[in-house]
Formats: sequence, C-alpha cells, structure tokens
Amino acid sequence: MNIIDIINKTKRHQELSDEEISWLINAYTSGDIADYQMSSWLMAVCLNGLSERETIIMTKAMRDSGDVLDLSCIGGITADKHSTGGVGDKTSLIIGPAAAACGVYIPKMSGRGLGHTGGTIDKLESINGFQTELSFDKFAEIVGKTGFSIISQSGNLCPADKKIYSLRNASGTVDSIPLICASIMSKKLALNADCILLDVKYGSGAFMKKYEDAVQLGRLMEKVGISAGKKCRAVITDMNSPLGKNIGNALEVREAVEVLQNKSQGRLYELCIELTANILELAGKGELTVCRKAAEEAISSGKALEIFSKTVELQGGDPRIADDVTLLPQAKYSFAVKAPENMRLSAVNSEEIGMTSLILGAGRTEKDDDIDMTAGIVMEHEQGECISEGETIMTLYSSVCSDFSEAAHRAVSALTMERC
Repeated sequence: MNIIDIINKTKRHQELSDEEISWLINAYTSGDIADYQMSSWLMAVCLNGLSERETIIMTKAMRDSGDVLDLSCIGGITADKHSTGGVGDKTSLIIGPAAAACGVYIPKMSGRGLGHTGGTIDKLESINGFQTELSFDKFAEIVGKTGFSIISQSGNLCPADKKIYSLRNASGTVDSIPLICASIMSKKLALNADCILLDVKYGSGAFMKKYEDAVQLGRLMEKVGISAGKKCRAVITDMNSPLGKNIGNALEVREAVEVLQNKSQGRLYELCIELTANILELAGKGELTVCRKAAEEAISSGKALEIFSKTVELQGGDPRIADDVTLLPQAKYSFAVKAPENMRLSAVNSEEIGMTSLILGAGRTEKDDDIDMTAGIVMEHEQGECISEGETIMTLYSSVCSDFSEAAHRAVSALTMERC
C-alpha cells in the first residue's frame, strides 16, 4: 500500500478498503506518512466525504492507536457524555452528579477550551486546589466512591487523533462531518464506557450552525458507537443563545452549583434533566418518564450536590463551594451594560457573546494561553424578556481587563433588540 494511491482513491470518490484505512492511520501515527501527504488526504475527505463504513473503520483504527481503558474495576454500569461544545455549556458538572445519584457511574475525560467555547477542565480548575491530572487508578477509585469524576485526557489515549486533530487545525480541514465523528468517537470508544450520550449542538454558538448538519453528525456518531457494541444515543440541542446566564469558568461553576442546590430551574436545568434522563434510560434504569423523575429527585433531594461536593474534595478542591459559591474566584473589575431605552431582547448571538468573554480573558486563542478564571459575562435577562431603560442587560467581569469599552461594544453588537 502507498499513500499516493489512497489519496487518489478518495479524490476520485472511490471507497478505501478496511485494510487501507487501518494502514493509513497506523502509518501516519508512527511517522511513516508525512504531514503534507496526510493533509492532502484530509482535504480530499473534506471535499468528497467518507462512506459510513469508512468512517466506522477509521474511528476504530484511531481508537486502537493507543490504550483502551478497562473500566470493569468500577463494578457497575458506566456512562460517558459528550457535548460538541457551546457558550455557557456547564452541563457535565450537573449531569455527572445527577446520574451518579441515580446509580450510574460517570467516569469522564474532558478537554480545555479553545476559542469562544469553554472547556470543562478549565471550569473545574477554577475551584481552588482541584486536580484534573490523575492516574487511572486514582480516577477509578474516585468514581467507585462517589460515582462521578472528571479528569483531563492523559496517557496514551488516541495518539492518532492528537496528530490528526492538530493537522486539521493547520490545514483547514476541520469542517468535515466524518472527520469530526472519528475524532470525537475514537476518544469516547477509548474511554470504553458501557453507554455514550452525545449532546450535539446547533446554532450560532455551536460548531454545527445548521440543525440538519447536527442531525447528520449525531446519526453518524450513533452508528459508530453501536457498531462498537455500545449503547449510544445522540440528542440534538439548541445553542442559538447561551446556555444559562453565566459564561466564563468560575462563573459557570457557580451557576452549576446553584442548579445542584435546586435554586435555578430555567433552560439549563431543563436540558440537564433531559440529558440525565437519557443517560439513565440507556443504562437500563427505566423508561424516559421514570428516568426524568429520578433525575429531578436527584437534584431536589440534595444527593447530586452531595456527590459533587465529595468529588471536589477527593480531587483536591475546596468542597465548601457546594454551600458557599462566594469562595470561588472573584473578578477585580466589572462593568454593567445597560439598556438605552425600554426594549425587548429578541435574540442573542451566542458566538459573539463567547468572543466577548474571550476578550475579557476567559478563553484562549492559542492552546497554551493563560486564562483568567474570574472573567466572563452574566446575562441578567433571558431572550424574549422586556428590559426597562437604564436596567442592566448583562455584567462583564475580568481581573486582567479594566477597560471594558471593546468588550462592551462587542457584547451589545451580539444583541438584537426591539422596542418593548
């Protein structure tokens, strides 16, 4: 086999054999194929796509390029949840404890944020002392004790994906549904949980802007998961407006805790209940309506909050934040964006709000950038609400940015307002 033949076949819409795909992934991972050659093949995939069979084989080859975890030591049904990313998405911090409270083990590996979407690991590291880099044995021990843990991806999991993902970023080949599917699902299959729930987002603040593309990606990922023997389900969710009121690392932890404290029951709460119920149903805990009630009870009873607090403690963080969110990092500076007249907030561009939080210091433009854990935005009003003249629409926070003029201008440009 040789790379030129493989590039030409994909360029000409000819399917690759299982053996050719496996050889391609293994040879690139081991360094036998040059970056410029792999870039050519990735561009051919971007332009011409891959068949469902080719995508499944590519995903499994990427999974098998490194370690596949053995979670049998946990001793129960395990489930993993993945979100395709969005603005204000702190659902894992709520869903994990809630599902664990209902008897499903949630061992989860997450990433850091890049660009306008936040990373779960960054959010957790805003908690004083919280450790996200743990050995597998320690990770499994915590999951066994509380039912829930989130750590950063470590070890030799999916080295093929690490190489290919970096190359896709550098070669303009990110926006390909088969490549997105293979990247996500190879890591999910390497974690090796029994059940996989996929929260596939669409809209202005999501990677998939169109609902139809999100459905296509979700269906393909479902098929890949099921082909690997997993219980797998994709739920398509809206990211046309930020999820919840808080955007930014410590601010999002604060809002997640408030949901677990049963103090907030808006759109964020409703989505977390829906996703938790789907995890429970996949794990064999009953029909969806029964599982929804169980998820609600997990929060209203305080059991999910207790699990969150215990997990924070076992991972070196300050468990007192579960009772007192003011112990989270606080910003030095703030700025209130006020309504110039009586108005109705008819639409919010999530991506622009996310970019505003980036200006404030809450995100990264390069993967090694430092971030301000205190920075972010609190939306004081939800889409559709009427706001009186002089009332605060949103509050901007930062400890590294004291001049809010640029961020405020961008924040206002993200809003569509009508007279109320």
